[in-house]
This record gives sequence, structure tokens and C-alpha cells, in this order.
Amino acid sequence: MSDLAVTLLKLCAIVAPLLALGWAWKIFPRRPMVLLALVPATATAAIVIWPEAVWGVVAMDLACLACVAGDLLTLPRRRHFSVERRTAHVSSLRKPHHVALSVNNHARRVFSVSVRDAVDAELQPTPSQFELTLPGGAKTTVDYRLRASRRGPFTLPAVHVCAPSRLGFWQRMLVYPQETKLCVYPDMQQLSQYALLARTDRLNLMGVRRVRRVGQDHDFERLRDYTPDDNYRHIDWRSTARRNKLTVKDFQTSQSQRIIFLVDCGRMMTNEAAGLSLLDHGLNAMLMLSYVALRQGDSVGLVAFSDAVHRFVPPRGGMSQMNRLLHASYDRFPQLVESRYDLAFRYLGLRCRKRALVVLVTNVIDEVNANQVGQYLTNLVGRHLPLGVLLRDRRMFEAIEPAMAAGGLSQRAAGEGVPPADDPLWRAAASAEILGWRHQVLADLSTKGVLVLDVAPENLTAPLVNRYLEIKARHLL
Repeated sequence: MSDLAVTLLKLCAIVAPLLALGWAWKIFPRRPMVLLALVPATATAAIVIWPEAVWGVVAMDLACLACVAGDLLTLPRRRHFSVERRTAHVSSLRKPHHVALSVNNHARRVFSVSVRDAVDAELQPTPSQFELTLPGGAKTTVDYRLRASRRGPFTLPAVHVCAPSRLGFWQRMLVYPQETKLCVYPDMQQLSQYALLARTDRLNLMGVRRVRRVGQDHDFERLRDYTPDDNYRHIDWRSTARRNKLTVKDFQTSQSQRIIFLVDCGRMMTNEAAGLSLLDHGLNAMLMLSYVALRQGDSVGLVAFSDAVHRFVPPRGGMSQMNRLLHASYDRFPQLVESRYDLAFRYLGLRCRKRALVVLVTNVIDEVNANQVGQYLTNLVGRHLPLGVLLRDRRMFEAIEPAMAAGGLSQRAAGEGVPPADDPLWRAAASAEILGWRHQVLADLSTKGVLVLDVAPENLTAPLVNRYLEIKARHLL
């Protein structure tokens, strides 16, 4: 047998047990074991110079092998530890979510372990790993934070504990199943912020204007202090006498009206703005307006669609409807498919026959989908009140500004007559042409009786709420 074959057999004899340990029992060698293996390897090379030292090298090999094998027996087993995870099952998009891990050491010896929770990379755990020293019989609790980068359901399947042997030649990966379901919903912080500002009459801080037309609202809402702009006919003289302070009545618009959202989940909503997709911005604004409308006694429904109708929430009133809307929208993501507006509007016509404010949240980038949006929204005029929310591409507007500052063509472009890709004026001209076409689409919709809201995605919430309040105040429904 050749020397090469003998060498390969020796390598297989060494590597095969290590692979078996790693595959079956999740046991792996550590750096101290590699350094220890260098000692007999170096001594083996000395046999070439001193052949009589072969028995000393063999004794050294046996001693190192016994040391490594004996240390293998000191590795901890699964029963030596137990792990518990505590966390809430609901989280908000891009908001910190706290998770607590409790690790129990049931053995008598001290272990230095590494603890890592098996979480999806999109949850962005901070920190991702803990180095702990566990005394015998002790329990240690550590906390870390998750910050989800997308909505939807997640599963936290297990917790990994990596523990070394007593001499540090080996380490063992112990997996403790701890399945936890985590649902990441759109950011609901704006809802609590709205409720707080509404109680203190400071909604203008969120960009929400309180629209009210005196003499057309008849439902009593509340009593408040008199201001010089109030109509003296609204003064409540009994409350004024009781409080010894001028008090007026506030009236609100009629309630029990309906709002139905048609949310496009197709390819038009896959673009991103401010780190979120257009669909995320649309859902955040939809949930905010739903909260406002439900507080005012209106009914809210939802149709989420792309190439098919994915979710339908019938219009209902009451704050419990917010939970239905949240659960129906939190796991919806934009898909690279062509949206079927015909299916969505036909579905709406079959299930929502009473007059409602129909809010279509979508984007138009070509004549094909612009014609479909215009056709189906126009068909609703008379039976419903259609509102088209068309999200802007801010990059189109930003492309015009540097070109206006440049003031003309670059010398290379003027000399060659070829539009360079990096010339700002050419990009501005293309953007201006698209924006001009878009402006014409919006104008055609307005002349046909369709309400239009053209706004940047990241600034959608406040203008959408203001348009709803304006519609209520003008009694358009």
C-alpha cells in the first residue's frame, strides 16, 4: 500500500469520528483541541531526525488521545439545563419588542455557556447572543429586543445553548424547543397618539384639521369653553350658569355611514419609500382612518386584492372592528402580479350595495392601469362616493430640482446630441413628461366626479384623515 493511501486512511480515521459526533450528538471540537493536536504532530516530524524517539511520540499520542477522550465525557447533557422564553405574542412594525430568556442550570458544576435564540433575521435581535456563567443550581434571566423589519406571522422555534467541556476541548450544541408565535402588526402607536391629542384638542400637531361647517351639523357631541369665534346661538345657558363660565355646545356630523377600502396588493405597490413599501404606507393610513371613523360611529370595511380578492372584511361599526381589520391586513404583502381591478370592483358591487365612501389605495405608472382605475372609479359615481388615493413617486419630483439648478444641457450632451444617462436635465425632462401625464389623469378623474388624493406615501395619513373629515363636514355621503 502506498504512503498516500496510508495517509488518507489515517485522515479518515481521525475525521470520521468527528463527523459522527457532530452529526449525531452536535459535539464539535474547539480551538484548544486543535492546539493540543499540534504537539504530537510536531513531535511526529522529529522521528525523521531521531528514529529512536518513536516510542516517546507514541506515548505522547496516547496521552493526548486519553486527555481528549476523557474530556469528552465531561460534556453536559440535555437534562443539565432548561430554558424558558417569555414574550408577548403581538408586536408592532419597527418598534422594540422585549423578549426574556430564563436559563436554569440543574447540575452542580459551573458552566460558561453561549445562549442564542433561534429567530428570523428579519426580526433583528439585539443582542443576538449571550455569554453566561451559570453556577450550579442557579437560574439566570437575560433580556433582548426584537425590531421587526416587516409585518406578518413569525415563529420562534427553539433556543440554542452551546456549552463547553471541563477542559475546553469540546463543545456541545443543545437545542431546547420553545415554539412561540409572534404576530407583527402595522405600527399602532399613531392610534394612541391620535387618541391622546384628540382628548386635549391638539390634533393639529399630527396635521389633522378639524373641519366643521356651522349650521349644518345637528348631532350633539360635547360641551366646551366659549371662544370668540363661536356662534352665540350655540351657548348653553344652563351649563354657563352652573359653571359660571360661558359654555357652548359642539355638534358633529351624522354617523352610521360606511367606508370601504380597496387596497391594491399588486406590483404597483412594491416600490419603497422611507424604508417601507407603498403597501405598508397605505395600510398604516387605512388603519388610522379606520380608527378615526369608528370613533365617530361610522362603519368600516376592507377589500384586499391583487390578481384575486385575498381578504374581505364586511363594513361594521364598533371598536372591535379594528381587531378584524388588523388581523386581515397584517400578513398582506405586495405581489409581483398584475392587479385585477375588475374582480375587486365586481366583488364590491355584489357585497356592498348601500352607499359608501369607497377609498381605492393604489398607484398609477402607465396608461393601462390608469385607464382601468379611471373606468371603475367613474362607474361608482352616483351609487357610491369614490375616492382615489394615488401615491406619488417622490423621486420624480426630486429629479426636476437639480436640473432647474443646472440651467441647461451639459457641454458633452450639447456637442454630441446624445442624451447621457447621468445628465440631470434629461432625467428632469423625462420626469416632467411623466408628471404631466399623471396630472392629466388626476384632472380627468376630478372632472368625472371622482375625489382624488395625490400625496407622497410617507405623508399619506394626515391628508387622508383630513379629506374624510371634509367629506363628513360637507355631507357628501
